[in-house]
Amino acid sequence: MASAAEGDMEAELTRGLRWDFQDLSLNKLATSLGASEQALRLIISIFLGYPLALFYRRYLFYKDSYLIHLFHTFTGLSITYYNFGTQLYHSLLCILLQFLILRLMGRTVTAVLTTFCVQMGYLLAGYYSTATGTYDIKWTMPHCVLTLKLIGLAIDYYDGGKDQKSLSSEQQIYAIRGVPSLLEVAGFSYFYGAFLVGPQFSMNHYMKLVRGELTDVPGKIPNSTIPALRRLALGLVYLVGYTLLSPHITEDYFLSDDYHNGSFWFRCMYMLLWGKFVLYKYVTCWLVTEGVCILTGLGFNGFDEYGTAKWDACANMKVWLFETNPRFTGTIASFNINTNAWVARYFFKRLKFLGNKLLSQGLSLLFLALWHGLHSGYLVCFQMEFLIVIVERQAASLIRDSPVLSRLASITILQPLYYLVQQTIHWLFMGYSMTAFCLFTWDKWMKVYKSIYFLGHVFFLSLLFILPYVRKVMVPRKEKLKKME
Repeated sequence: MASAAEGDMEAELTRGLRWDFQDLSLNKLATSLGASEQALRLIISIFLGYPLALFYRRYLFYKDSYLIHLFHTFTGLSITYYNFGTQLYHSLLCILLQFLILRLMGRTVTAVLTTFCVQMGYLLAGYYSTATGTYDIKWTMPHCVLTLKLIGLAIDYYDGGKDQKSLSSEQQIYAIRGVPSLLEVAGFSYFYGAFLVGPQFSMNHYMKLVRGELTDVPGKIPNSTIPALRRLALGLVYLVGYTLLSPHITEDYFLSDDYHNGSFWFRCMYMLLWGKFVLYKYVTCWLVTEGVCILTGLGFNGFDEYGTAKWDACANMKVWLFETNPRFTGTIASFNINTNAWVARYFFKRLKFLGNKLLSQGLSLLFLALWHGLHSGYLVCFQMEFLIVIVERQAASLIRDSPVLSRLASITILQPLYYLVQQTIHWLFMGYSMTAFCLFTWDKWMKVYKSIYFLGHVFFLSLLFILPYVRKVMVPRKEKLKKME
């Protein structure tokens, strides 16, 4: 009898332990935090970069290059498998295809065009086959980062075959003179500090890391621990803020009856607050991954004029500028910096042959919209960015060239009021643009835009046509002539 009782107790204990283990499962933990399991896996993977970076610093920093490439490839593949399972074959296939394109087609325009078509085509096909009406973390998320990497690799390899004198100073920095091996391409692609969410960096910069050149103390491990921890700490601040506020400020609320039954001013104010808050999830990820890059040395960017080491080579955020600048162009300059730099370097500047800067800018934003996905909301968001930037530049030029407006703008006592008005306009219409970006489909964002009477489109399209006439009145003729000269 005692034996039977002990057996029952053991069985009961086993069931209890199994239940406790299930309670601690990733899915239940994610639910308790108000997040999805995939989102929690992503966050864990990003933070995992820190112990991997410490291991790299301690055991591999000045070791043979093939060991470093293998380490980056193995860890990147492991993180990919942890997040997406067997769907890691998508990245493997595209990396192998890219290596074959470089080897078989060489440093040719054909190789560049083939790379662009193959990599963008594969990404867009992935978007099409996995598309839903909500934001899901799936294999296409890191694959969009990989797509830019591989296209940039092909262009830099092509530039490496040109006469150096024919290249711009920027192109000379990034041009690849050697022939990358498959292991080098894999290590570059799967680097654990940037594979999932970025940042973008070039093959040449990656190879400097492998050769041990990215350090502020030649011959020694970089003194980058403190700078890395600062970015990590800042990222944690944003993470805590986002975690606390995310249950209360959501894009789903835009589609609720409560939102649409509220007053016009309430709907606008909610859009303003949400527009500021929604970007914090991106800020969090980029600050944390930047810390990983700094810790490895990849973030080293030389020295400033005072001889102090700079660690901003992989910075995707200028936090102070992002939080304080009242202009849309300031947000663009401070947000997703490396992706914007990539588009400028490999797309916008390569369209110089069109002879039209505005057209090049429009095509660049169209590329960015398609790179993000096939939903109509992406197109609307970047169309609004294009319109807003044009109008903002017109307004700034008008204020600068008009003596009356310049004097009004320089009145010290009114500066706080100007700043408040600018920030209100800035974040209201940032939220307006991001509404389409986050709601994806036309039936959703159209419903929200109708509720505020397409305020963003009406406001900026009106200014686009009105400002030139205001300029004729406010800017003296001699100022116009001087500018023409």
